[in-house]
Amino acid sequence: MAKKIDWKEIFSNWIVRNVLLGALFVTVLIVVASIFLHIATRHGKTVEVPDFINMTPAEAEVAASKGGVEIKVADSVFVRRLSAGAVFRQNPKAGSRVKKGRMVFLTINSVVPRTTTMPNLIGYSLVQAKAEIVNHGLSLGRLDYVSDMATNNVLGQKCGGKVIAPGKKVIAGSEIDLTVGLNPSDSRTTIPYLSGMKYISAMDAIHDSYLNVGRVRFDEGIRTYADSLDAVVYRQDGPPRASRTMGTAVAIWLTNDLSKVPTK
Repeated sequence: MAKKIDWKEIFSNWIVRNVLLGALFVTVLIVVASIFLHIATRHGKTVEVPDFINMTPAEAEVAASKGGVEIKVADSVFVRRLSAGAVFRQNPKAGSRVKKGRMVFLTINSVVPRTTTMPNLIGYSLVQAKAEIVNHGLSLGRLDYVSDMATNNVLGQKCGGKVIAPGKKVIAGSEIDLTVGLNPSDSRTTIPYLSGMKYISAMDAIHDSYLNVGRVRFDEGIRTYADSLDAVVYRQDGPPRASRTMGTAVAIWLTNDLSKVPTK
């Protein structure tokens, strides 16, 4: 008959007891460190950036708290048709995946016109030029493509249909049209998927694909500029991912009736 193990005698041995206590201490230390590291880095935890466009700063604060991000008013522009203080643009864009607690920078509509200085965009790539335009509180307008060695190299800048010199004062929020190069061997792009996007986000997506915003059609219920900012795209000219020549205009249809918006 096998001898019964006397656990009490084993654990009364100071060597065994110290080894077990040491192993327990190391295990607890590893678990605590792992939990702390997980909390500190928010490993694997991302949230979707809410859409703050057309909200007041107070409304944006509430939405940011619910969405797990923070907001900061970083700039202002003047848009005559937009309510004073309303959010005009945000960075990162709505729908982006970011770490919880990420700061989202807002551009709001100023109460009175504010001027800014026109930057020199000649020689910049289109991506760089757009970043400069936004940094100076301006908006990208039309892309006019002309034959050139380098595709998307900025060759000219206009405001209100007229050439505008670097350093000239211009009302913040003004649209800046760019003349950009187009090499025939590198002239194709694809139409983005726009359904469900709000007006401003849709225009950004079209420009990011080196295309122009064509005719914009709003449903009858959309009567004010504020209404238009809340409207979403439910139809677009050309199927998503279809190949087009850069500079092609893409028409969009917008509505406040979400039942019209197709799902992917």
